[in-house]
Amino acid sequence: MGLKYEEEIFSVFSQDKNKRLLSCFDKYGNKSHLAIDFGCGIGRAFDYLAPRFRKVIAIDFAKSCLDTAQMNVHSNIILKRLDLTKNNPELPRADFAFCCNVAMFAEVEKNKAIIKNVRNALRPQGTAVFVLPSLESMISKSWFTTEWFRREGVSFEEIPNSQWSDFRFGKKSFLLGLINIDGVVTKHYLRSEIVHLFNSAKLKVKEIERLEYDWDTEFESPPAWMQEPYPWDWLVECERMD
Repeated sequence: MGLKYEEEIFSVFSQDKNKRLLSCFDKYGNKSHLAIDFGCGIGRAFDYLAPRFRKVIAIDFAKSCLDTAQMNVHSNIILKRLDLTKNNPELPRADFAFCCNVAMFAEVEKNKAIIKNVRNALRPQGTAVFVLPSLESMISKSWFTTEWFRREGVSFEEIPNSQWSDFRFGKKSFLLGLINIDGVVTKHYLRSEIVHLFNSAKLKVKEIERLEYDWDTEFESPPAWMQEPYPWDWLVECERMD
């Protein structure tokens, strides 16, 4: 029973089971509007954003990512290298912002700074869409792990500790939503936590949905009985409050 995690930050666009991101971009796309891609990485969102907006500013701190993104840049995309955890007052006011699995640092204040920067870069009533790792999904995954072993005749006490590597940083980290992903401490969010955090940042949460993936993003060769609820990230739609 091999554990697998295909760095979700890079696979969101290809693994989006119900094509929720595409629907979201169709919903908010407007060819007279400016969009900002916060934490654009290697440019996975470019093919979604460029055809739907007048101009897209794509921001990342990693030069290597921006160099790769440059190879897929569209004529209406401008690349900028900025630290999203720092105050960036020079950003223009945008109608739409996208921030996909970026606010996931172990340091909570960095995540708050990113969310604040997104909010401050929006026009009044401007819309932001965040993708955030789900703590509830990690708990659900753990339940499916125990069920898989149970069906193979293995009691909970007999499950190898290696199967719980997600939670190896201890109880306090788990309660704070800090999960081990391939050795990296990664912030995961409770649904209720998102509402509180965004309200504090003066972002009105309009909708929180599940961005679902197939089980093979979590396990090698998952059994056929392993179905709903599928693993998910939170897809958060919000608007700037003034």
